[in-house]
Amino acid sequence: HLLLDLTVVEIVLQGFSGDPWLQVLFSAFFLLLYLMALAGNVIIVMAIGLNPSLHTPMYFFLTNLALLDILCTSTVLPKLLEGLVATRSTISYGGCMAQLFFLTWFLGAELLLLTAMAYDCYVAICQPLHYQALMSWPICILLAGGVWVVSVVSTSVHTGLMARLYFCGPNQIRHFLCEVPTLLLLSCSPTMLNNVMIVIADVYFGVVNFLLTMLSYGCIIASIVRMRSAAGKRKAFSTCSSHLLVVTLYYSTVIYTYILPGSGSSSGNGKVVALLNKDVNMALGRVFACT
Repeated sequence: HLLLDLTVVEIVLQGFSGDPWLQVLFSAFFLLLYLMALAGNVIIVMAIGLNPSLHTPMYFFLTNLALLDILCTSTVLPKLLEGLVATRSTISYGGCMAQLFFLTWFLGAELLLLTAMAYDCYVAICQPLHYQALMSWPICILLAGGVWVVSVVSTSVHTGLMARLYFCGPNQIRHFLCEVPTLLLLSCSPTMLNNVMIVIADVYFGVVNFLLTMLSYGCIIASIVRMRSAAGKRKAFSTCSSHLLVVTLYYSTVIYTYILPGSGSSSGNGKVVALLNKDVNMALGRVFACT
């Protein structure tokens, strides 16, 4: 499927089986998951916005996370559903770059936001007397704004490096969306700089944020264990249990999707199920946390 001028202007997405019955089944299944994820996150935003008692730093970050989930799923799912009902799933080169930009932005921001939420829990449990000073509204807004800005800078670098590459074919990827690793396989230009940036981003957004989150919860658990009052322990645990649930769901899905053998980019079906289940489960978990 080389284009006549040897320049790729559209990309064929081959993430799913061509069996018509399976495509109908996938369409209904993913539409249901998409609606569940949207509904869960919208409920969270509305519940927090309409309840003054939830206007706290923790729920402020939770609102940002719900908005990111809405944007993340809306970046992928509409195009995915369109491809399932069409006879041929394609995306233009410009559309692919746009999807890459926004998806990388929102996913990176989610990881940074989870780390900021872990810090909020750490301050609430381990530094309660200084909570008002350390987690004042200006600081919370600065943290949330920093999450969005740092992530958009990172994705701008990735997308800029991708845009400089020359794609001469083939124009097919065995995936349902545009991601940096799968697109690099189509490049006819040297991709060493792109691969170096992938490693740097993975270390920063993945490893560093995971370690910081685990460090925060290590301090939190140690602080709870040292408490003598059973009531104090229950109160401390309930303070951050909702975030712990969200973090567990998120990282367990990421590990299944990107790290465990056989669940990488080549297994598109398993990856989309995992990512969508991450959004649905996290949305439902946050709904539970807000009730």
